[in-house]
Amino acid sequence: MKARTLSMWWALAWAFAGPALAQAQEMVPSVSRGQQLVESRCFGCHSVDSNRIGPALGGVVGRKAGKAEGHDYSKALAAATHTWTVAGLKAWLTDPEKVVPGQEMNYRLDLAQDREDVVAYLATLSKPARP
Repeated sequence: MKARTLSMWWALAWAFAGPALAQAQEMVPSVSRGQQLVESRCFGCHSVDSNRIGPALGGVVGRKAGKAEGHDYSKALAAATHTWTVAGLKAWLTDPEKVVPGQEMNYRLDLAQDREDVVAYLATLSKPARP
């Protein structure tokens, strides 16, 4: 009787944990998928190594927001004082207006997995900090 009760508890636990585990597995970032997403969704306004409508994306992780050399930012973004981090870029791609009210980027990535992948790729474009 106890074995049957224990197996019922395991079945119940798996029923609730299974979807959460599957979702956690899906959130593993893919740099190659991130590169594909950046090329297909971001390169209309950005490039890796030169400013276009948007600033160059190379080196964005660790760069001061609104401070890429040679790019003309909106007043709101030019006044920003934060440094782009992985978490900050994920927040930006979720809702740029919430991160910097008055900014001019009218684009967001609705899917969390897309944000994970894009930011994982962008992180590979940043130079490591000098010792």
